[in-house]
Formats: sequence, C-alpha cells, structure tokens
Amino acid sequence: MMIQLEFDKDICAAAPALKVLQIEADVVCCDTSDALWREIEECYAHIHDTLPMAEVRLRPAIDATRAAYKVCGKDPNRYRPSAEALCRRAVRGLELYRTLSVIDLINLLSMLTGHSIGGFDAEKIVGTTLTLGVGAEGEPYEAIGRGELNIAGLPVYRDAVGGIGTPTSDNERTKLSFDTRRLLITLNIYGDEPAYGIDALEALACRLLTDYAGAKNIETRLYNLADENS
Repeated sequence: MMIQLEFDKDICAAAPALKVLQIEADVVCCDTSDALWREIEECYAHIHDTLPMAEVRLRPAIDATRAAYKVCGKDPNRYRPSAEALCRRAVRGLELYRTLSVIDLINLLSMLTGHSIGGFDAEKIVGTTLTLGVGAEGEPYEAIGRGELNIAGLPVYRDAVGGIGTPTSDNERTKLSFDTRRLLITLNIYGDEPAYGIDALEALACRLLTDYAGAKNIETRLYNLADENS
C-alpha cells in the first residue's frame, strides 16, 4: 500500500497549482553503473554548453519552485532548490560526485526536468502519511550533509515524527543508502517544464529506476492541488 500524501492549508495557499507525482518501488541500491554515469555526464555537459548561468533560474520548473519559496517566505537565492543547485554546478563545471544508483538517477532526473525531487527510504518513514506544509521557525531539521537547516518558510514533507524532505535538501533520518529496499520519490511540480509533461516524467523516472536500480512493483500516483481544493 502506497504512503498517503496530504497537503496543509499553507502550501495550498502558497502553491495552488502544485502537482506531485509519487512513485514507489522495490529497488536494489548499488554502486552507480558506468551506463548511468554516462547519461549523467552527457546531461551535465549539455547544461554546461547550452545554459548560461543567468538563465538557470529562468527554467520554468525552477522559476516556479523559486516563486513558491518567495510566497512561503524563503529567499531562493540563499536556499536554492536542489534542481537549481545541480544545474548551477554543471554550468560552472564543478566536479560531480558519484554516489549510489538511486541517488544519482534522482539527480539526473532533477537536472533533466528542473524539478526538485525528494527521495526517501520508505521503510524509515514513521506512519502511513506524509503531509506537505511550510516549515516553522525553529523547527529542527538535519539536512543530508549539511547539518541543521533552517527550514522556516520552506515547503516541507513531514511524517509522524517531523520533517523529512524539502526542495533544498532531504533529511538524514530517511536518506537513501545501500540498505534501502523500498524507495519513495516525490516529483514536486510547482510549474511545468515544456519538454516533460506528466506522462513523459513518469516514463522517464520508471525507465531510470528499472534500468539502474532494478525496480520492481512500481506504483505511481498523481496529486493535483487544483483538484484537491476543488
């Protein structure tokens, strides 16, 4: 049974056009293969060669995420969405970090589409429901590789214990590892990217998961806040 996603009134008011594509799958977490790494390097090189730095933030999906940050009360220049941060690294030609298959394929998906994507070990989530809301002042949050992160004004997914994911960084508590067996992905679509409609996004994500993470028992669900609020 898939984890249920819910949306509180603050995020509904801040991002009424938000859509979330939820994907869950059984996966095999392994070292990133050479084939996946070639796809990542090709995407990285394409961004580096074709996207000026000033235009990174103007990609429709990134621009829409930044706009949601501003409405929620966060400065997107100080707390960049992860998709924007990845693309900026590519434009600057900074070294890529090769980690493990599920993390690297999510990063590839994020660079290709411009959407900031949450990736969680579903077995570490407490409870059966995640609620997307807006971070509160002083709310504790240990970001992966960053330590304590001030999530006040950031969109944040919470389980029964607390925050586990924002478009800037996911939480250490539910991070992916070689021990992950059940993966939850949230593709947070604050604004559409012309080249990737919902069907194309789903097909791309499922292809990467199948090819590079041995995904089985894939389940998908689309949440549309416009429908949720109607």
